[in-house]
Amino acid sequence: MSTQVQSAVLKVLEERHSVKQYQAGHKMPQADLEQLLTSTSQAPSSWNLQHWKLLVIDDQAQKEKLLPIAYGQKQIVESSVVIAVLGDLEANKNAELVFGPAVDAGFMPKQLKDTLVAQIEGAYQYPQVARDEAIRNASLAAMQLMIAAKAMGYDTCPMGGYDATKFVEAFNVPARYVPVMLISVGLAASPARSAGRLSLDQITVSNTF
Repeated sequence: MSTQVQSAVLKVLEERHSVKQYQAGHKMPQADLEQLLTSTSQAPSSWNLQHWKLLVIDDQAQKEKLLPIAYGQKQIVESSVVIAVLGDLEANKNAELVFGPAVDAGFMPKQLKDTLVAQIEGAYQYPQVARDEAIRNASLAAMQLMIAAKAMGYDTCPMGGYDATKFVEAFNVPARYVPVMLISVGLAASPARSAGRLSLDQITVSNTF
């Protein structure tokens, strides 16, 4: 990685802050939305099962419907798009989709695929494992989304403040998916305020407690 690229990446990470006031009425170009979603889909995941589903809410009427479910947070209706990041409780069903093409292309031995599938199915016998993996890996995708958005000139705000039960009902979310967070995306109406951060000695431990 060149020094220039490294500096640009670190600058994006440094400048990403949660934004709650957006330029209302801005419509994100379809090409930008597709790039954002594509970049999000490149996040890492356990077994490469890609344990996420992204519900894209850009219709204003649908955002208005979401507003009371998200306790009236104005970024819901003022941002260009709200993306609901959902965790896949049945991501084990993606194994054949992920590993099959790799075997067909000669990149993975069938024996290895069968071993991995058996390992995955064994883990997914436990509902807590499925839920933990869904939330953990969908959260990786959520962070990737926010970083990609910032790199593209957009700002975001992750939101955990919403009624998940009402959200599932209102947006017909299948039982396979668990809501992880909502993320507003748009053009900031004013610069974001940099939030304070704990010092490294407050958040890190060397080797062992």
